Formats: sequence, C-alpha cells, structure tokens
Amino acid sequence: MKIDNFFAELKRRNVYKVAVAYAVVAWLLVQIATQVFPFFEIPNWAVRLVVLVLIAGFPVALVFSWAFEITPEGIVRESEIESGKSITHHTGRKIVALTIVLAVVATGLLIFQFVRPRSTSPSAATISNKSIAVLPFDNLSGDPQNAYFSEGVQDEILTRLAKIAELKVISRTSTQRFKSAPNDLRQIAQQLGVENILEGSVQKANDQVRVNVQLINALTDAHLWADTYDRKLTDIFAVETEIAKTVADVLQAKLTGSEQHVIAARPTANSEAHQLYLKGRFFWNKRTGDDLKKSIDYFQQAIAADPNYALAYAGVADAYVFLPGYTAGSPQDCYPKAKAAAKKALELDDTLAEAHTTLAIALLLYDFDFAQAIREFQHAIELNPNYATAHQQYGNIGLIDLGRFDDAIAEGNRAAELDPLSLVINADVGANYYYARRYDEAIAQLRKTLEMDPGYYYAYITLGEALEMKGAGDTAIAEYQKARALNDDPSVLGLLAHAYAASGTKTGALKILDQLKALSKQRYVAAYSFTLVYLGLGDKEEALHWLEQSYQDRAGGDIEGIRVDPFLDSLRGDPRFEALAEKVIPAAQFGNKAALKQ
Repeated sequence: MKIDNFFAELKRRNVYKVAVAYAVVAWLLVQIATQVFPFFEIPNWAVRLVVLVLIAGFPVALVFSWAFEITPEGIVRESEIESGKSITHHTGRKIVALTIVLAVVATGLLIFQFVRPRSTSPSAATISNKSIAVLPFDNLSGDPQNAYFSEGVQDEILTRLAKIAELKVISRTSTQRFKSAPNDLRQIAQQLGVENILEGSVQKANDQVRVNVQLINALTDAHLWADTYDRKLTDIFAVETEIAKTVADVLQAKLTGSEQHVIAARPTANSEAHQLYLKGRFFWNKRTGDDLKKSIDYFQQAIAADPNYALAYAGVADAYVFLPGYTAGSPQDCYPKAKAAAKKALELDDTLAEAHTTLAIALLLYDFDFAQAIREFQHAIELNPNYATAHQQYGNIGLIDLGRFDDAIAEGNRAAELDPLSLVINADVGANYYYARRYDEAIAQLRKTLEMDPGYYYAYITLGEALEMKGAGDTAIAEYQKARALNDDPSVLGLLAHAYAASGTKTGALKILDQLKALSKQRYVAAYSFTLVYLGLGDKEEALHWLEQSYQDRAGGDIEGIRVDPFLDSLRGDPRFEALAEKVIPAAQFGNKAALKQ
C-alpha cells in the first residue's frame, strides 16, 4: 500500500477521529477521577492507575478503529464488508458530534476545578511529611490504676518531639480523643492535619516496663518503623529519648545541638518523684477545679521526693494559674503561687517552655506587666514552637489586650493548627474575633466549637457576648442560660443580668444581683460580675466602683482587657475609668510594638 493511500485509508476508517475522541474521553475521565476519588477517600494511586490504563488503551483503540467497523448489524471486521456498503462516513459524523459534546463537558469540569471555592481543611498536598500525632498509648498493665503511667509516657514522648522545630507535633488535647490503634488512621490524620501517626502501648510491672511503638504514614498506611523496649523503670527517660530521636530520623527532621540536649534530658533520677509527677499531670489534664487541686497535691509530693525536680514546680505553677479560671481559687491567692513556682522551675531548668508560658500569664494577670509577659511568651515559643498553649495565651490575653488584633488572631489560629480539637483553643479563636469586633466571624467560630462538643459551657458564654454586642439580646440570653445550665460559674450570672437589664427586664437583673451578693458570702465571685450588672442597670458610678475593686483584687482575667472589652465602652472617656485603664495598660503600650521592646 502506497503511503498516500495509507493515510487516505486512515482517514476513511475514522482512525484520526477515533484518536481525537479517545483523547477527549480520556481527558474527561481523568478530570472526573481527580475530583471524585478524593471525596470517597480513594487513594491517589487509583488515579494514577486510571491514567496508565487510558494510555495503554490508546493504541488498542486505534487498532480497533482500523480493523473493525461499527454497522447496524454490529461490529464487523473491515475485511468482511462489501465494497460500497461501508458507512464509515456516517459513523465519522457521529464521532465528531460526540467528541464536541464530551470536549464541552471536560472543559466545563476543568473550569469548575479552577473557580470552585477551596476547602480550608488540610489536604494531602498541604500536609507536611514532617507532621505527626502521638495517639494515646494502651495500658497493658492489667491494672486501671496504671493508666496515669501509660498516659504519662505518651505525653513525655510527645513533649520531646514537640521541641524539635522541624516537626509539626499535634498537642495532647486533640490526640486524647482517639483510642490507640484505631482503624481509621487516615481519617484521624486528615482531621488532625498530619501525615504520620505514632501509636503504642505500655506495660508496667513492679520495676519493669515494656513500651511498644510503631510509626505509620497514615495517608499511605505504610509502616515506617516499629520497636519494643524492655527496660527497668529507672530507664524510662532513656526509652522516651530513643523513641523521639528515631522518629525524628525516620521523618528526616534535623536536630540542632540544643534540641539534641533538650530531648535527651533526664528530669529526675528519682523514680518515685517521676511517678508522682505523672499522677499530677493525669489529674491536671482533666481541667476541673477539684482535679487541679488534686494535681497540686501530687506535684508537691513529687517535689518532696526530689526538691530539684523542675517539671514538678512547673506543674504546680500550671495548676495555680488556671484555678481562678475554674472558680476554684481567688486571683490574690493563686497567681502569686503560680509565679513563685514558675520562677523556681526556671531557676532549675530555663529551657521549660511551659514554665515561661505560665510565668507570662501570672505576670500579665497579676502584675499587669505586659512588657515582661510578652517577652516570656515569645521566649516560650522560641523554645517550643509546637507548644499550642503558648500561642493561645500569647494571642488571647497578650496581643488582644494590647489591641494587636491581627497578630492575636494569627497566634490563635496557629494554636488551633497545633491542637485542632481543643475546645478551649477553638473557643478562644472565637473570643479573639469578638474582641476585634468581628462579631459575625466570632459567632461562626463559636458555633463550630459547639458542634465539636455541645456541652462546652465556655463557648456558650462567649457566643452570648458576641450576640449581645451584635444586638441580638434575646438570642444572647438563651445562650447564657445554656451556659448556666451546664456550669454554676457565677460569671454567667453577671452576663445574664446585664442582658436582662439591657433588654428592659430590670427586675430579672435585680434578682440576679441579690443572688450574686448571697453567693459572694459562700464562694469567690468576681467583682467584674457586679460591674456588668450595674452597667446593665445604667449605674456607671457603681460599675466603676466594682471595676476598681477588680483591679484591687488583681483579677487580671477580668480586667486585663480593659481597653478592648466591648462591655466597657459606655465608661470610656470617664476620668476614673481612664485612670484605671492607665494602671492596667499604659496608653503608650497599647497597640505599640516598639514600646514593649524597651
């Protein structure tokens, strides 16, 4: 066959048209696969398989087009069709029409892919391969009383990994929601925004301990590393260090000299003190007023067993600094104790990011020393970039109070990235939007937090505040009432009374005022709650009296936001109020980065 006749025959048999049509169909199928497969969590290799099959099918389609013809009677070999009865001309028209339709559909899908709104949830493409979550370790000791030990080992391995700057390590608050060795590792990893999962178990018997660990790439289900450690109880720190170093090596995270030193640290040589410390953290992590008090008892026992145990002092500081927030202690009693314990911890070990963070909180909430507090927050983050609480508190009580709203929101979002399932961190992101007067974003964030846990009363409080400031008083009252039904925190009563009075129901506000006065004789009630009631009633003089009392009580958690608190707007410009605000945050520091560096 002459070459000219060959090309003419290719055209007559629609081989060119089939090639174009096949390319368009293949393009369409690839578009569908890349957009639909991720929705059903089908692995990426399936998309690659589709592409390979389509490539392999291209020559088959061309051969088929050359050798066969589609007729009304079915598919017939080209050689069996009588001359003059071929209908390739009509078939070609149909192929062209079909190709045009499919090309339009494929082009539409491609345009949709470019213009559609992008999901804010982390995708496989944006997740770092040096990101990891340490899931709860199983307690295989056969004794539920040893749960504190398995949780403690997990927590300490996580803490050592978190000090490696090249790694993104998810905080314990988020990982504790998942049991060890779950079946849906891929889903958990996507929810936490990580690629790798470390899971394991701990078995403790007398002075012996066995730790099993395995590192898994959750997105591919590839097992990267596993090992078992049988050691004496006194060697547990060495085991934790070895695990942390191995994980870093497998994930190709480079350690600086200081990081190698920090993760190899042996906090105490006293095994009894270590176990007492782990029991303290076990109760501290429960975050209730009673459990915080129990944790202090265990931390102090650990200090008695080893007076040079820096982490135990840090534990005492962490517990005392949060007690007022859980209405389990007064600021005047708790904050000085927190500050003293944090300073002692840092005297013994200046590398503890947790102690620097707690010291910053105490300096800010008790001494109103914003300049030093900011420096402590920043140093804590330098020491441990993965410490979510440092980012959270730096944004929520440091930067927000200084009017640096964008910086505060960025720190809050970073905390949420490191601890995505933490209720308090997610609620504080909403609080940051609230103080920035971005009420719609605050409401959306707080509703998202309540979807995570409808029983989280703090989110209802801040949601009510945002709604009230937006003018939705009745809806705000409903949210305050939900918070009150979940927790007997007296601060909710002050907000509820303010909302009642602002909506014209002064009798309800006065009734709550009497209730707060009676409660104050039985337990600590913040002066700020009385400020809110009197503001709602329109009595500015009495409101200022109680606000000044809040300052005298060193109730920093209530008054540190004096320059940004929307509830206090009606007092701005009053000489007494401005004098008080100057004591808390000097005007020269408000919104001024340079002033805080002096």
